[in-house]
Order: sequence, then C-alpha cells, then structure tokens
Amino acid sequence: MTRNTGPSAPSSKLMKLAVAGAAILAVAGAGAFYFASKNMKSGASDNAVVVTIKDGACDPNAITVPAGRSTFKIINNSDRALEWEILDGVMVLEERENILPGFTQTMQAKLKAGDYEITCGLLSSPRGTLHVTPSAESEAEAARPPLVSFVGALAEFQVFLMSQTNNLVKATTALDAAIQSGDLDQARVLYQKARIPYKQIEPMADLFADLHNAIDPIADYLEKREKDPAFTGFHRIEYALYASNSLDGLAPVSAKLLADVTALKDRVRGLRIPPEQIAKGAARLMGSIADTKIANGEDHYSQTDLVDFEGNLAGTSRMMALLKPVAIQAAPAVVTDIETRLAEANTTLAALRGADGYPSYDKVTKESRDLLAQKIRALADAIGKLNIAVGLE
Repeated sequence: MTRNTGPSAPSSKLMKLAVAGAAILAVAGAGAFYFASKNMKSGASDNAVVVTIKDGACDPNAITVPAGRSTFKIINNSDRALEWEILDGVMVLEERENILPGFTQTMQAKLKAGDYEITCGLLSSPRGTLHVTPSAESEAEAARPPLVSFVGALAEFQVFLMSQTNNLVKATTALDAAIQSGDLDQARVLYQKARIPYKQIEPMADLFADLHNAIDPIADYLEKREKDPAFTGFHRIEYALYASNSLDGLAPVSAKLLADVTALKDRVRGLRIPPEQIAKGAARLMGSIADTKIANGEDHYSQTDLVDFEGNLAGTSRMMALLKPVAIQAAPAVVTDIETRLAEANTTLAALRGADGYPSYDKVTKESRDLLAQKIRALADAIGKLNIAVGLE
C-alpha cells in the first residue's frame, strides 16, 4: 500500500501546533488566575476591607485606608449579635447594627484623614484602630469652597435640635419625679412622652457614642443582657415599668438618665454640624429602621415600637423640610422623590393606628412589618441620593 504523504503531513503539524498553543494558553490562564486569586482579598472582590469579629476582638485590629470612600465587610464569627461602629472620639461616624452570628454585613464610609476607633463586638470589648491617610480625594474635598447657601438651614436645624433637647430634659424631669415618688402608673404615662423628643433627634443624638450607649442601650448587645451593669437609660426603665412591674432600684437609673439627657442638651448646644450630616444621619437612621428595627423590634417590654417609628419619621420630615429650600434648586427630582417616599412611609405607618392608638408591636403581622420596612427602605435610599445631587459629596 502506498502511504499518502501529501496534504495530511502539513495538517498533522498544524494540529500539533494548535494543541501546543492551547496548552500554553491554558497554563497562562491558570497562572493568571492563581496570581489574581493570591492578590484578591478573601471575600472582597470589590476591594472591601474584611474585618472578622470573634471573642471580642477584630481581625485585623489595626486598619489603614486612604481618605475618601471605603467599603468594609464585617464578618461575625462570634456567638452573639453585635454592632460595628467607626468612632471619632465619642462621635459615631458609621455603624452596622444587629449582625447575627455567622453573618456578614457590608458598609461604606466616607472618611477624612485622621485616626479613628472601631468597635469589636460587645460594647465592653476593647476597640481597634482605623488610620485614614490623606488622598487626592480628601485634598480635593478640603479645597471645596464654603457652602454659604446652607447657613440658614443649619441655623434652623440648630434651633430644632435645641427645642427638642429642651423638651427631652423637661419630659425626663417629669418622668424622674414620678419614679422618685414611687408612682408606677404615672411613670408609665410619662415614659413615652420622654422618649418621643429623643426619637425625633436620634440621627444627631447617636453621634455621641458615650451618651447614646448610656441613654438608649439595648440589652441584646450587652454581655449579661438585662442583668448587665451597662443596661441603663430608657430601656432599663422600660424593663422595670413593663416587665418587672416594679420601681424597686429604679431611682438611681432614672436620675442618671436625667443627667445624661441634660449632658446631651449641653453638647448639642455647641455642636457644629456640617450640612451633609443632616441627610446622612437621616438616611442612616431610616436604613437601620428598615433593615433591623422593624423586623426585630426594640421596645421589647412596652411593645411601643410604632410610636418610636412615628417620632423618627417626624424628625426626618423636619430635617428634609429644612434642606428643601436649597436642595430644590439643585436637585428638584431628588427632593420630589424624598417627599413622595416620606408620604408613603407615613401613610403605611398611619394605617396601623386604630381608634385607641397604635397596637402592641407583637400584634403587628409580618406582612405589615415587611410593607413598612419596604417603604422606609425606599425613603432611606431616596435620602441617600441627596448629598451627591446637591454637591455635598
């Protein structure tokens, strides 16, 4: 038989070259994947800084990022729900609440150059450090001209804060008097009246971490829960009034709450608020309500969460009204969207109110909670667009 050595020989050579080339490409691809995976942060393809919390410590415990916007991915490897905060002294800059064991939450923060602290689990846990280095973005931010157009809104907001903190101190004084005199029924009547002004200014009040953790700590975030010495303030009084049904031992707790809200009033008087903080604080609070507080509740003993939400929405409405005269010129569509979302959230909340007021929160169905969370999340997202739209970020 005569072997055919014509066209088939070159074809065989070409086939061998093609196979060799494919092998080279496969090796190169595998190498590229290897080096990419080695240089990629675990679980952080979006360049997030991964922080793992376990046994009351952060890993890493010392973080360095450039000034500007950074993304943090917080992993809870402990056996307790926790919150993670970035603190500038006693001021809370950003936070994530109710991170359940085994779960991860992502948070963005726009930070100026400087040194900050981070919380690592329970309130009593040692804190970590966050070092923010200067960047081109932060230098451009520093060169931004003064925003004199917001002076009027900031002045009115300061008046609003002072008015509400005055109301808070006055109402807490009355509550303290009822507790000191041993009048349980009157203390229950006055408890919510004292709480409402605090909820209206909560986006600013919780900037002061030390006072916020004394005035409004939740037992869920404390090591010994209701038995923890750090369980003070409103919820400690709520626990006595509605769970223990007793004023025994409550007098010093009430006196401390009065001292703390008075200190808050004094701090608010000297507070210098940057214009972007108004919308930022409102968006953060609405997001916390939508993502955590509606599902889990906060007033575990009185079940008056709906009254709290009403106060929060009233405060947010006031904040947005103060910004509107300036914002409407630069971002009319965003302002209209915020007003629409506010109206929808208020309507959804009002629909739960009956002739005798709001029902006990444990009687509110999951469907109603989910709808309210949806409306308030939409509001949080709408407010979150405001600063960028008016040139504040």
